[in-house]
This record gives sequence, structure tokens and C-alpha cells, in this order.
Amino acid sequence: MLYYLFEYLDKTLDVPGTGVFQYITFRSALAILLSLLISTVFGKKIINFLRRQQVGETVRELGLAGQNEKAGTPTMGGLIIIIATLIPVVLLTKLNNIYIVLLIVTTLWMGTIGFIDDYIKIFKKDKEGLKGKFKVIGQVGLGLIVGLVLYFNPGVTVRQDTGGSFTYKAQTENVITQTPLEEKSTVTTIPFFKNNEFDYAELLAWTGDGYQNLAWLIFIPIVIFIITAVSNGANLTDGIDGLAAGTSAISVLALGIFTFVSGNIVFSNYLNIMYIPNSGEMTVFIAAFVGALVGFLWYNSYPAAVFMGDTGSLTIGGIIAVLAIAVRKEMLLPVLCAIFFAENLSVILQVSYFKYTKKRFGEGRRIFLMSPLHHHYQKKGYHESKIVTRFWIVGILLAILSIVTLKLR
Repeated sequence: MLYYLFEYLDKTLDVPGTGVFQYITFRSALAILLSLLISTVFGKKIINFLRRQQVGETVRELGLAGQNEKAGTPTMGGLIIIIATLIPVVLLTKLNNIYIVLLIVTTLWMGTIGFIDDYIKIFKKDKEGLKGKFKVIGQVGLGLIVGLVLYFNPGVTVRQDTGGSFTYKAQTENVITQTPLEEKSTVTTIPFFKNNEFDYAELLAWTGDGYQNLAWLIFIPIVIFIITAVSNGANLTDGIDGLAAGTSAISVLALGIFTFVSGNIVFSNYLNIMYIPNSGEMTVFIAAFVGALVGFLWYNSYPAAVFMGDTGSLTIGGIIAVLAIAVRKEMLLPVLCAIFFAENLSVILQVSYFKYTKKRFGEGRRIFLMSPLHHHYQKKGYHESKIVTRFWIVGILLAILSIVTLKLR
């Protein structure tokens, strides 16, 4: 809303200095400061409210060190992240931008699913929370909405030939005088490869002429799968103080770099990457989201004063997935979000191997001491602060490697 106010002041009333709101970098800086302020200052009030409502964590006995001390710690702290993200976004972004609309819908949609899950656990005294099938239905529903919008909405376009010959006005700032050719496409990016664009529609080339019109049959299921997988991965990662929030902030910050350069015709031309018109606006959303995650860490770092619950973890996973898909970097997720992937994989391997050995040998056997993966290291005697710090370091290395793919091909 402030964006439109300052746009009016600049273009209609010509008020000096108000034009600065046109810059994504300026609004991103404001967004991260505002979200940090909201999450740290008002986060305490939200925690106290949750404590008064007796919204405390029920801890299952897993035989982990320090586990019993966490009983009664307020949960549903994901509300802090959601509120601290959405307020700056509503104030500072172009609300008619299709990518911003999708991200707001994702935040509210996944936040609602997580909230229902936490509500059932706490107030209905059901440790299982929302039934798995209903969670999946919710995730599939969001994936369907995102897939349909990204495929059919005329505002979602790309330009691949950024290496073309642009002309610039001499002795002035870089101003492109050639109008970019933008098109609807299901093209994405394959990391680490030269000429690394891949069109999902090519998977249907065997159907004959007009196969491009059937690309939605491939694209939408892929979007659904990615959103479901990443949101579940974030949910499984939320097991010890500061792990999910910290690793997510690192991954989202890297995605912010991708959205900024992909949405800027000059940078995308220089880096010879796909130009995605209007996607740069997501940088403001990302700045607010990172600020909210870091502010939440103020209270969630060991020993945690609040847990994010599924309200936060499902929201985080959904946002990361939609960001990656929108900026055409979803194939980079196994690298950028390798921690989520490892947590997911550890559970799948553990359960599968246990069932297989029980059927074959009559006794279930385990690969890990406990899954998800972070509990395995807890069982080995590592303090959770050390586990979290090392996971953060791995996350930083993975983020750097992901950013390097802009030129490493």
C-alpha cells in the first residue's frame, strides 16, 4: 500500500525523494528491517499470548537428551513468521504482481493447514494432529493452484535470448532501447550445464504436432510434487531449536539473489540467464521473509522460548518451493535444500528398510539410530546446538554452490 502512495506522490505531486520507492533494493531493505522489528518486538507479545492460552508443546518420549525440559514450551510460533512477513509485503510490494499474489496465497494456505494441525495436537489432545491424507490434499490443492496460475496466467512470461544484441543509450545510465521478446513457456533451468534451459513440453514431443499445448499435463504434476516434497522436508527438519528457521533463511537468501538477477534485464543479459519479467518483485517478499525467520530465531535459538510448529514449517517449505518454481530454479532444490532432502530421505530409508527386514528376517532393523537425520546425531551424543551450527554451515556451503551455478556451467 505504501508503494502506491509513494508512486502517487512521485508521479502526480512530484514530491522530491518519493521516487526511491520505485527501487526494489530500497523496498527490500525496508522490508527486512520492518520484518525484523515486528518479529523481535512483537514476537515476545505473541509468545506471551500463546503461553496464556496454554498452547504448549506435548513432547513424545524418544529418549533424547534435554527432551523433557521442552515440554510446555509454546508452539504455533509460525504465526510470528507469517505476521512479520505479510505486513511488510502488504505495505511495500506491488500487490497486483502475480508472483506476489501467489506467494501471499501460499503463505496463508500452508499456514492454515499447519495451524489446523497444531490446533488438533494441542486442543484436541491428538498427538497425530491433522491426518496425513488431509495434509497431502492441502499440499496438492496448493500445487494445483500454483501450477495452473504459472501455466495459464498471461503475466507469467520468460525471455531466453538475453544474450541478444541490446543497444544502450550512450553516455547515460544503462537503458535498454530494444523491447525484449517475452513468451509463455514451461522452460526451466538445469544447473551445472551449458545451454542449460529445458522445456517440460519436450517430454511430450512423442505425441506429435501441437505437443506444446499439452505441456500442462507434465508441468502441473511436477509443481504439485515439488511443493509437497519441500513442505514435508521443512516439516521434518523442524525437530531441534533453530534448525528449520536457520537453514531456511540461508536457502531463501540464495533464492533472493536468483529472483533479483532473473528479474533484472541488465543482470540477466550480463549473466546470460533466463530473464523473467516482474519476478524481481519477489525480492521484496524474500527480504521480508528472511527478516521474519531471523527475528524468529531470536526466540527459537537454543534454548527455544517458542517452537514454530507445523504452522511455521509447512509455510516455510511451501514458500521455498513456490519461489524456486517461479524463478525456474526448481531443479536446483536438491542442492540448495539438500538438508531438507536428506531429512526426508533418512525417514524414507529408515521406514522402508525396517519394513523390508521385518518381512524378510522377522525383525525390523534400522539404518540410522533414529530418523529424521538430526535425531540420529542426537542419539550419537552431539549437543543440539552443535548439530544446528554444523547444519547451518553445510547450508551456507550449499547456498554458495547454488549461487555459483549462475556462471558455473
